[in-house]
Amino acid sequence: MSPRAACRLEALGFTDVYDYVAGKADWLAHNLPTEGERANAPTAGMKLRHDVPIAGPDETVAAVRARVDASRYRFALVVAADRTLLGRLRHTVLGGDPEAAAHEVMELGPSTTRPDSPLTSIRSHLRDHDMTYIIVTDPEGRLLGTVHATDLEGSSPE
Repeated sequence: MSPRAACRLEALGFTDVYDYVAGKADWLAHNLPTEGERANAPTAGMKLRHDVPIAGPDETVAAVRARVDASRYRFALVVAADRTLLGRLRHTVLGGDPEAAAHEVMELGPSTTRPDSPLTSIRSHLRDHDMTYIIVTDPEGRLLGTVHATDLEGSSPE
């Protein structure tokens, strides 16, 4: 909303008023709550998994492998302290040198999407690229989670 509208709402007694300068597209890309007729449109943000193993860039392959083996996944995502996505560790590299640091063996620049991506687009992308999941990040590249093809089965189209 505009600064004038925010000021008017504050004058009317509203206390939680914000002038979100970045705009609606940025708001949606951060998976923030919405209202209106499209608020319930199926998006990646509605299907996020938050339990994928993550690793710091300096962690050893052995430490990451233990977490991956204890999870339902065959990969881990390498993130910085602020959760910025740095790369992916596929299961094949986790069987390598146990003392190697994650940043030394990670796959750089894995494909990502935003949480406001429509589920129909996610389905098509996964099918067309023979993928089982996609990584979801915010506009700053921070990890939000993953969306998996198996979670889209039975979801109603838009």
